[in-house]
Amino acid sequence: MDTTAHTMQNLFLQLGLDSSEFAIEQFFASHVLPDDIRLENADWWSVAQAAFIKECLSSDSDWAEIVDQLNVRLRQ
Repeated sequence: MDTTAHTMQNLFLQLGLDSSEFAIEQFFASHVLPDDIRLENADWWSVAQAAFIKECLSSDSDWAEIVDQLNVRLRQ
C-alpha cells in the first residue's frame, strides 16, 4: 500500500518538474490556464504529463485531490 503523502511537491516530482518551493511558485506565476481549457489539455504539458493528469482525474485516483488543487491554482 502506497502511503506517500500526495503534496504539490510530490505531484511536481511525479510530473518530472522541479519540485523546489521556488520552482513551484515560479510555475504558478508563469502559467495561467483559461477557464475554457481542461487541465490536461494545457499546451505546456508533455504527452506523458497530460496522460497522467487525465488518468488521475478520470479514475478519481489518490492523486486526484492534489491534481484538483493544481487546477485551481492555475486558474487564479
